Amino acid sequence: MTATPLRLFYVDDSGAEVTGFATFSWIDLKVEDWKPGLRQVLDWRKRMMAEHQIPPLYEFHATKFANGRGNPSLEAAWNRKKSNRSVVIDDFVEFLASCPWVGIGTVYSETRLRRGNFARERAQVYGELINLIDARLSKAGELGILVMDGDGTDDSYVSAHRSLPLTTRSLIEDPVFQHSHRSQWVQLADITAYAAYQHLLRHEGKEFCWPWYPKLMARDVLGGPQVV
Repeated sequence: MTATPLRLFYVDDSGAEVTGFATFSWIDLKVEDWKPGLRQVLDWRKRMMAEHQIPPLYEFHATKFANGRGNPSLEAAWNRKKSNRSVVIDDFVEFLASCPWVGIGTVYSETRLRRGNFARERAQVYGELINLIDARLSKAGELGILVMDGDGTDDSYVSAHRSLPLTTRSLIEDPVFQHSHRSQWVQLADITAYAAYQHLLRHEGKEFCWPWYPKLMARDVLGGPQVV
């Protein structure tokens, strides 16, 4: 009996109420690619240590890192030069774009809703993400497990999974929650989500961010960010 293929999804959100964007991005890979893929990720982190003195266990949080906050490098002079951070994310984008075993995707909405209404809009976008991933898995004859950045206190994430019809469901179990500082994969999803958000926002003054997501487009299983 042939086992059903299993795919892993690592998801993070981006966007902001003030800009009206609610976005979710993911990276995905087959479970058999997890170990060799992690080896390549860790090798990339070791190279960042060799070239920029950024320890492999340092948490890449894209918003903080790209905007110059924190001290990622052991070299104080490196930390004071903001452009160094763009070099690192440029390198990450080139690395991820070269990985044939990974897929990425982004769904988003743009709204004028605020406060609680914006939170409900984000939950709806996540629900559309779950429906899209589940349909993709079903079509491919695969099962999937989703790992989400966070602590699981937002019930809307679990509700979205449990709303899937059990008779046809391919995305199994509730989301697995993992803080990004404990997962290299979630950190990769975080950088991907930030790149997608900046690609959509195109904020003046952050032109250095604009090319990141287009460079990842070859890995985007949807062909680009999808509005939902």
